[in-house]
Amino acid sequence: MEHATWTRVDAGQGAPLDLFAARFVRHVFAPHTHEEFAIGGCTDGVERIRVDGRSYTSGPGSIVVIEPGQAHTGGAAGPDGFAYRALYPQWTSLADGKPPHFPSPIVEDPELTAQLLRTHELITRWRDPLEAESRLSWTLTALVQRHAVGATRPARVRAGEQIARTTKDRLADRLLDPPGLHEIAADLGLSRFQLLRAFRDTVGMPPFAWLSQYRVTRARTLLAAGHRPAQAAALTGFADQAHLTRWFRRVFGITPGVFRNSVQDSGLPVRPD
Repeated sequence: MEHATWTRVDAGQGAPLDLFAARFVRHVFAPHTHEEFAIGGCTDGVERIRVDGRSYTSGPGSIVVIEPGQAHTGGAAGPDGFAYRALYPQWTSLADGKPPHFPSPIVEDPELTAQLLRTHELITRWRDPLEAESRLSWTLTALVQRHAVGATRPARVRAGEQIARTTKDRLADRLLDPPGLHEIAADLGLSRFQLLRAFRDTVGMPPFAWLSQYRVTRARTLLAAGHRPAQAAALTGFADQAHLTRWFRRVFGITPGVFRNSVQDSGLPVRPD
């Protein structure tokens, strides 16, 4: 059975990020181009694509990279069809200066393919702009560094503690509307990837994970004071109660509702954070 879904999110790239997921058996795309990159991978079956007049096949473990303005088409390579996920980032999300070039539209890299598909899944599911920008930047930078022509590794930066402290302060000060990585990085004279790497090396997690845990700690205080989970989520910047629950369980091992009820039933004073 054929089906397709299209999702549009804010990923801090100056324009919305489109994500596509589909399973096709008979459908064949008409020849077309994109203004942005089209980057995706199969989750099942094999796709046959035609790019600039040449035919290629792609299956699980390989990434398809279509550059802006590159004419292409595609369809199933066999009778069982194929399923795939694709995202459409601006070239500025992949590199600074000029668009990167890939020698082949098929990139054989099972590890990076799994990372790309996971990034697609999580961005689509949670639609958190800071998380989307972080995951997108990390994955696309790896793609360029490993497989683009003439790619150079971004220089490591010193003063990781200062970068991490500044980033934490900026995120905490705007809990309900946090700045994007590109905004913080520009103020520090860094690329997004340099900021991400310095923060991860220093703190042990990316900025979106730190912010989510900071929000969880704030939400815990509100829950203990009697706020309902939906209220606590809204007051601490989570997209909704499900988003809060995801992170609350990851940090504390229980749901916000269970925590709130347990504290309320104890009758003990609220512990300040």
